[in-house]
Amino acid sequence: MTRVLSLITSFVVVCAVGCATAPHTADDRSQLVAKSGAALETMSQRDPGIHPLLARSVGYVVFPEIGKAGWGVGGAYGRGVLYEGGRPVGYVSLTQASFGLQAGAQGLSELIVFGDRFALEQLKAGKFELGGNLSAIAITAGAAANARFASGVAVFQLPRAGLMVEASVEGQRLKYQAG
Repeated sequence: MTRVLSLITSFVVVCAVGCATAPHTADDRSQLVAKSGAALETMSQRDPGIHPLLARSVGYVVFPEIGKAGWGVGGAYGRGVLYEGGRPVGYVSLTQASFGLQAGAQGLSELIVFGDRFALEQLKAGKFELGGNLSAIAITAGAAANARFASGVAVFQLPRAGLMVEASVEGQRLKYQAG
């Protein structure tokens, strides 16, 4: 157990400090954009209301793959694409640290929808964090129609693989890099 905790803690610290926001090569950036588009398509198949919500938004970030693990202390990391007007404009990295009652590992996709310009500009300025007081909505039919914006954003998640049980306090830190 101590080894698992130290591995998770090391992962979170290394990614918070050293993981690049944008992929290094043009090919890797193209692949991330393609994976983001595929993840968004999967989300919209689950809930056709996603596209009208995105059309009304000022921007959105799609994280096609986020890896999350925890055993008392946990962490998560993923890279995504920021879209404005339906076009990719930059890259966003997500790091998350958590503590509390939790065990397991999970892969998921996440969609962050910006309902106002202020929240989007905070992301671009490097001053944006999602706190533990914001709940993610599981993507199911009708989820987008019932979305409630808190602090200018709505967050949707689509579990992909694994199992995670948690009752924890967590926060997500987002870093933006123009494309």
